[in-house]
Amino acid sequence: MNKALIHAYGLVKLACAQANHELGRWDDRTYAAIEQACLEVSQGALDQWMITDALQGGAGTSTNLNVSEVICNRALEILGFKTGDYETLSPTDDINLHQSTNDTYPTALKVAAMQQLQNLEREVVALQEAFQAKEHEMASVVKVARTQLQDATLTTLGRSMGAYAEPLSRDRWRIYKCEERLRVVNLGGTAIGTGIGAPTRYIFRAVEILRQLTGLGIARAENMIDATQNVDAIVETSGILKALAANIIKISNDLRLLASGPDAGMAEIILPRMQAGSSIMPGKVNPVIPEASAQAALMAIGYDQTLTMAAAMGNLELSQFMPLIADCLLGEIDLLSNACRTLREHCVAGIEANVSRCSEQIAGATASVTALVSELGYEAATQIAKNARISGKSVRETVIDSQVLTCERFDELVAPEAVTRLGSGGGNA
Repeated sequence: MNKALIHAYGLVKLACAQANHELGRWDDRTYAAIEQACLEVSQGALDQWMITDALQGGAGTSTNLNVSEVICNRALEILGFKTGDYETLSPTDDINLHQSTNDTYPTALKVAAMQQLQNLEREVVALQEAFQAKEHEMASVVKVARTQLQDATLTTLGRSMGAYAEPLSRDRWRIYKCEERLRVVNLGGTAIGTGIGAPTRYIFRAVEILRQLTGLGIARAENMIDATQNVDAIVETSGILKALAANIIKISNDLRLLASGPDAGMAEIILPRMQAGSSIMPGKVNPVIPEASAQAALMAIGYDQTLTMAAAMGNLELSQFMPLIADCLLGEIDLLSNACRTLREHCVAGIEANVSRCSEQIAGATASVTALVSELGYEAATQIAKNARISGKSVRETVIDSQVLTCERFDELVAPEAVTRLGSGGGNA
């Protein structure tokens, strides 16, 4: 099972135990032992005893029982009793008192997801800032922009890097807003959301205590029957994560293209050299970090698809495939967090501009003709592009030879300030 789910389950059990203690279930000494055991679960100290498979029948009953038994036996140890002495303290009658798998498992999943999303948000922000740093660093490096993989017009590497930062900024905001989708829980709803077997005071207190323990904006669902059987909020969250995955794939593939070659490709940027790229081709270095990040994002999209199908297949009063939903959602978050961190630390932070290559391509590319349209008109600029191709000369040489522009004016039109200006200047259409 995903460790985040186990640790969150410890906090859910602690909230339930505290609510039950307030109702007078145990003496202070017994409760203190249960509290310590719950905290140890939440802190990962008892992970080795969480042995059930991630994918299980029963909507997560195996997990709930596993956690309850571990807490019970650890509390028995703390109290000085032998493990398994369930007449003294019971996993079901005590640790699972006033609870069901059907309310504790979804609640633990949402707590785990919100906690892990906070980490993902930090990683997305850090990756965004890494691209923003490159945007400033490469602001003056003019390069050829491409549409349909064909030379289009001129831009700067800084603008390219800034264009990668922007979708990440949107992703960061989307992830931040995910807590609004996940904060409503059905804890206290027990079997189907009616709260059968649980005192009303317990139902209200358990959620309040969990909110205090986690520091998250958790709220009790007004309609706990709905919250028990429907998981569309989790599907929505996964869909938001899929947008981040799509951006990571696009960015990763762009970095591979921009670094391609390095002798017979675009080679406009230089990626950090991470490892030998071939066992037969000497000197070959592959863009392994963008490739790894893209694969992680592709897997995350696969998790989203599986999660969506599992959610759609829920029946009547319960979504029976909650274990699969939990494993996919938390796995998706983990994959994307690792992809963002790896891409930032081992690739983006070390990207260098290949200034000489960019300059060489500008001089020879007909894409620079687009920068001349505002000065010469479309037809004249088109003719210059044709002449350059026929003669084999650069656009700059062709322009100067035809005497339609001075070399100084040509350089002004393809300068960083000119190619990054909004519009072409002036007020004429």
